[in-house]
Parts: sequence; C-alpha cells; structure tokens
Amino acid sequence: MDDIRSYTADELKKILAEYGEKPFHAGQVFSWLHDKRVSDFDEMSNISKSVRQRLAEDFGIYRLKTVEVLSSKKDGTKKFLYELSDGNLIESVFMKYREWNSACISSQAGCDMGCAFCASGLSGCARSLRASEMLDEIYTMEEETKETVNSVVVMGSGEPLLLLDELLRFIEILSCKGGKNLSQRSVTVSTCGIVPKIKELADRELAINLAISLHAATDEKRRQIMPIAKRYSIGELMEACSYYFEKTGRRLTFEYALMEGFNDSDEDAKDLGSLLAKKNCHVNLIPVNPVKEAGFARPNSEKARRFKVRLENFGINVTIRRELGSDIDGACGQLRRKYR
Repeated sequence: MDDIRSYTADELKKILAEYGEKPFHAGQVFSWLHDKRVSDFDEMSNISKSVRQRLAEDFGIYRLKTVEVLSSKKDGTKKFLYELSDGNLIESVFMKYREWNSACISSQAGCDMGCAFCASGLSGCARSLRASEMLDEIYTMEEETKETVNSVVVMGSGEPLLLLDELLRFIEILSCKGGKNLSQRSVTVSTCGIVPKIKELADRELAINLAISLHAATDEKRRQIMPIAKRYSIGELMEACSYYFEKTGRRLTFEYALMEGFNDSDEDAKDLGSLLAKKNCHVNLIPVNPVKEAGFARPNSEKARRFKVRLENFGINVTIRRELGSDIDGACGQLRRKYR
C-alpha cells in the first residue's frame, strides 16, 4: 500500500471526496500526518471511525527505523542511519549553526551518478525515495534531537532531479501551511547537472535554492571525476543555469570540492573565475571529505583561502564550507557502507 504521507493536501481532498467526506476533513487528516505526525490512523481523534478504517484499508503510514546515531563531539552534528520499510538504508545529517538547524537529507538509497570523489555512489543506487520517506528523514530527526529543523538541503545520497515528480511532492508538502510549513526559500536542492531536468525544474518557478555540483571548470577535468559531464558539457550546463535564473530570479550556488593537486591550483581558480564572473551566483568551496576508495585528499587551509581570494578577485561571492561531523563519518555514504 502507498504511504498516505506522499499525497498532497489537494490529493487528500480528492480521496476524502471519494469517501463522501467534506473538503475540510482532508485538512484535518493532513494536519494529523504532517503536523502532529501520527503513526496510526486510529490516533486521528476528530476523524470518524469509518473514515479511519477506510484510510487504513487503502493506505499505510511507514516510519523510518533509526539504526544508528553518531554524535560529533566537536560541533553537535548528528548523523543518522535509517532503515526503510523494505530494508534499504539511507543517511541523514543534522547540523547545528549559530542561529538555525539544518537537515541534509538523502533522495535515494545510494547513487548511480558515479562521481569519483563521493562515497555514496560506490555501491550504486538501490532505489529512489518516496516523498513520504524524504519527509520522514526530517520528522524522525526532529523527534530524535528534540530540535526544530529550520532549513533543508537535499544534498545527501542520490541525485534528486532523477526523481523530480517525487521531489516536487516533497517540497509542496514540506512547505504546506497545514504541516511543517517550511518556506521554500529554506530548501536547497543539489544536482550534479542533469540539464533537461534543471530546465524542467526552472519552469515550475519555485522559490527554492538550486546548487550545482560543478567541481571543475573545464570539460576535460570534469569528465575525469563526473560521468554526467560526458553527457552534458559545461557550456550546456551554464546555459541551463542561466535559464533557471531567468525563470526564478533565484541566485544559484556552485559547489566546488577542492581536491589537492587536482582542481585547487591558481590556474584552476582562474578558469573557475572566468567561467562564473558574470553570473549571479555564490561559490561554496568544499575541502573534499577523504574517501579511502577515491584517493583524493583535501588541500590545507592556507591553500583553500588562497583559492577563495583569487575567485573573489573576479567579483564572485565565495565561502569555504564549515567542516561539520568530520569525526563521525560526515561524508555522504560513509556510514551506510559500513553496514553493506
């Protein structure tokens, strides 16, 4: 049976109408699922018994099982290993900042994109997640931490644009007033650069943030570490990014994992600066998380700062991502692989 939490408020209205119920009952059901977050239809005390029974016959409510929680002694970051109802494992990360809490969630159990520096793709992709499962990463995290998640990044394992319909459901439900009611401006979706899907997402004209995993400024280098670059050139990717900005007015973020001796030279900074100089964008430099199988190392802090300054000389807004969870296998896929 389908998890009823994957249905939007409007879809619930149609379901309840088929049951002969008035539209406002759908709002009550939605609130029980996404505000009160019940695990059983019988907990919906203001819904008639006959409707509860009908819902239980037609749908399920499947909660994630927490397998392990790792807590950083350095910064309060928590990494969660969750088991899906079919036994597949996914990871999520809870990150504390000075003024807010952020959840980094997965969109797939594993990943098929094959980026050379990433642990999440080493075992391939078992399957994509449903909207309800992505939502429950956040819900379960809030229950476990007793904290409120103020921002969400779909930046864990998986390529979210490969499940665009389910991703859009997730965003709609997450931002709905009857549930979590999180502003779309507090949601960031990261993609490795699937050009047609970026354009399709742009046409929805959402208020979310889009982050592009770039990691190299030339096709030659990008193709060495990202198989998707063999399908779409940087020129095609930049054109899609410009289209996204034109349709949404939302500034893009380009993620750039700094890898010692591969993409962290002054020449690399010049290439990247020249590529992005005229774009309304932000560059997030990420000293790479060491992955044993990948063989990449992170540059020292001085070299990372030098790279940042050279980009800023092009008039680009640049940050070096704060390192979180380094003592708890913070990189995507590292914890999950220990159980495989």
